[in-house]
Formats: sequence, structure tokens, C-alpha cells
Amino acid sequence: MRVWMPVPDRDFDVTEVAVPWHMLTEAGHEVVLATERPGTRPAADPRLLDGVVFGRLGAAPEAKDRYERLTRSAAFEHPVGWEDTDVAAFDGLLLPGGHAPGMRQYLDSVVLREQVARFWALDRPVGAICHGVLVLARTLDPATGRGLLADRRTTCLPKHMERTAYWTTAWRLGRYYRTYPAYVEDEVRGALADPASQFARGPRVLTRRGTEDDDTHAFVVEDGRYLSARWPGDAYLFARRFLALLARHAAG
Repeated sequence: MRVWMPVPDRDFDVTEVAVPWHMLTEAGHEVVLATERPGTRPAADPRLLDGVVFGRLGAAPEAKDRYERLTRSAAFEHPVGWEDTDVAAFDGLLLPGGHAPGMRQYLDSVVLREQVARFWALDRPVGAICHGVLVLARTLDPATGRGLLADRRTTCLPKHMERTAYWTTAWRLGRYYRTYPAYVEDEVRGALADPASQFARGPRVLTRRGTEDDDTHAFVVEDGRYLSARWPGDAYLFARRFLALLARHAAG
């Protein structure tokens, strides 16, 4: 099956892109990366590769290994363009996250939201993790004028995670961990018809992550064909559940 994964030119999260790419391609699916302009070779947030502060707080070694392999793939070298993509040619859509400034190209794009709305209307699997949920929260259904997430259950980057990361690093990195003045959780909750019943924050964690072999500390929310997750620590469980969504879609 073919999965479309849009990314910005730079600053996307290493784990949230590389782990799903690895697990889907290992399962035999094709992941097609897309940048704003076709053929633009993208780049992950370099701080997550080198360490955010004093070599720490970056991506896990396994995720960095997956990313290094991704950078040598044809999908990475020759991404398609957001606007040029025929979304109907894909079986699934994955919206990864990231918080560094380069993410605004992706999160603010009207063109990308129009393409996402077209894919959403096809009733096929859609997955979003961390800031990627903002793309859906900001996208309106042209048929109804309502937000895509208005009636969906979802999670996203919880406010306590975003706030803690910001306050522990602001002395050195300024607003690196605050992509926008509003918290991601607040904006996503604002897109829901009934936030109290639809938004799921998940267990309160700050450092413990799920891994390929242990999902104990990971959390996702599945609502029909829509799957959401909070942060890089959920990436393996997120990818595994998305694989299951693809399988159900293929089975009809």
C-alpha cells in the first residue's frame, strides 16, 4: 500500500518521521515523502540529532539510525510536492510533528490543508502525531465548513509536556520549544465540539518512551480511521496501530 507523508523543508521531528517510515517499509508498504516544492531534499531538526542541550534531550540512538537510513532512500532524495500530489493515489496519510521554527512552513500551509481535506474525504486511514495534529485541527471540511476534528476523539502534544520542555530550556534556547504563542493542546481542544469528552491527554509522562519492543509508556487514540499520538515516545505504538488501520482498510 502507498502512504503519503508530507514534511516541511526542515525541522521536522526525527523520530516521528523515521520510525513510521521504517516500520511501514519493513512491512512492505511504500512511504512517499512530500515537501512544499517537488524535489526539495528535507532535513530533520538538527538539535534532535546532536542533542538539544549539552548533547541531551535529542532523539534516541535507534531513531537516529532509522533516520540515517531514511536519508539514503529514494523517497528522501526525490520527494513529491504537496500541491502536485494526487492524494487519491494513496491508501493512507501520515502527518508527523516537530516544534522548531521550520515547522511553520508545514503547519501554516493553506495548500497542504486543502490536500489534507481532499484525502480526509476519501475515508482512508489518517494518522497524526504531536504537532501534526494541528494540521487537522486547522483544516475545514469544504463540504460542511466544520473542522475535520470537530466530532473526533483525539490526542496531541499535551500542555504539560510542551510547558515543561520550554521552561527547562528557555534559559539557553529561548522559544525553541514554543512553536506558537498558544499551546498545541489548547488549539486542538478549541477545534473540538466537546473537548471534555473528545480530548484524551493520556498518562502523565515526561521522559519515559515506548520502544519497538515495549509499548508500556506509549499512548495513542484511535477513532475509526483516524489515529493520533502525543510525542516521539509514542512513535512505535503509533506506527504499529497505523499498520493495523491499513490492514483493515485493505480488507475492506
